[in-house]
Order: sequence, then C-alpha cells, then structure tokens
Amino acid sequence: MNQTPPYETEVSAEPLQVPRRLATFPQEVPARFEIEKPPEKLVMTFPNLVIRELICLQLVVIVVALMALLFNAPLEELANPQHTPNPAKAPWYFLGLQELLHSFPPVVAGVALPAIVIIALVVIPYFEINIKREGLWINNPHRTLVILSSVVFVIAAVCAIFEAFSIVVPTLLLYGLAASPYFVKRDRGWIYWLARRSLAEWVMSWFVLTATVLTLIGTFFRGPGWSWVWP
Repeated sequence: MNQTPPYETEVSAEPLQVPRRLATFPQEVPARFEIEKPPEKLVMTFPNLVIRELICLQLVVIVVALMALLFNAPLEELANPQHTPNPAKAPWYFLGLQELLHSFPPVVAGVALPAIVIIALVVIPYFEINIKREGLWINNPHRTLVILSSVVFVIAAVCAIFEAFSIVVPTLLLYGLAASPYFVKRDRGWIYWLARRSLAEWVMSWFVLTATVLTLIGTFFRGPGWSWVWP
C-alpha cells in the first residue's frame, strides 16, 4: 500500500488568497502619524542677533555723525509769531498727512484715515495670512480680477470726487502693473516676476508708493497758500 509521505502535499493550482486589511484614519490625524519635518536650524539670540544689532547701531551713529559734521542742517531762523511763513509746512514725515488735509475734510484726513490704518493693523493678523506668498493670480484668477478691479475703482472714484489725484494716479498705475500678468502670460521676464508677487506685496507697495508721492508733492510742489508750484 503506497502512502504519501507526511511532508508531501498536493499544491493547488489556484493562487493563494491573501486577506486584505482596510485601515481607516480619522480626519484629524494624530501628530505621531504626520510626516516628520526636518529640524530647523536655530541659533541663540545672544550673541548671534544682539551682536549684529550693536554693529548696525554703531554704523548708523557713525554715518549720522559724519553727515552732521560735513553738512549743515536745513534750519530756519527762530520762530516769529508776527511773521508766519507761507506756506507753513510740517516736518517731512508729516507732509503726506498735510497733503491729505488739502484734499479731504479734516475729520477724514486727520481722524478717519489714520484710524482705519490702525484698525487694519490690529485686525489683519486675525485673517488667513498667505504664508506661502503665492502669486496673486494662482487661485481663481477671474474672481481675483473682479474683486481687485472693484476695490481699486471704488478707491479711485472716491479720491477723484475730492480731487485727490495724488492718490488716484499711483493707485491706477499700480493696478495696471498688478493686472498685467492676467492679460499677458509669460514664463519669464518682468511679467513673470509681477505674476509671482503676492497680494500682501501689492498692498504694501501701494501704501509705500502713495505715501512717497504725497510726501514729495508736499515737499517740492506746494507754494504759498498750498497752491501747486513747480520746484
């Protein structure tokens, strides 16, 4: 009687069925399941930062001292209440605000606009900030164009009503630069560079450009009675 040895078995022609396991994870994955990021390179505030700040402070002091020795300060004579200069100009860092007072009512230029700026500085950090600094036209370009155009033209219309063309011109100029990548597509060059600018960069550029234009006009283009004069 032939018996099959105990170590010999018949092999089935069917493939071996491996049981499948299904794993589900909640929507909020615990921290231990997240991909570990490489550790950031950290340095101590002292001496790495403090020493650099002290060096910059000394350089600024030296440059200012040399300027004071080589150039005379543009000071006028002592103030005379019997003779008020015309025009009476504020220091250069307030000339932008003085130029706003020329176009807008005092309550708007001296109270409302500064209050809006302060409130914006307080509120903006609570909004979703574009940490990645993506280009303005990366997501929903058509919707972005509609919103941007509406905001810009409202600002330009309000300023035009008060004849504040010193704000209208830089606003429309910067709008044209910001909107050019939407109409002209380029993979290189300055159009491509403009397309990579984020909304925060455009807002900051508008603020700096407008403040610079107002200060320059108040410094060089305002004469007696705050009328327009050529330098």
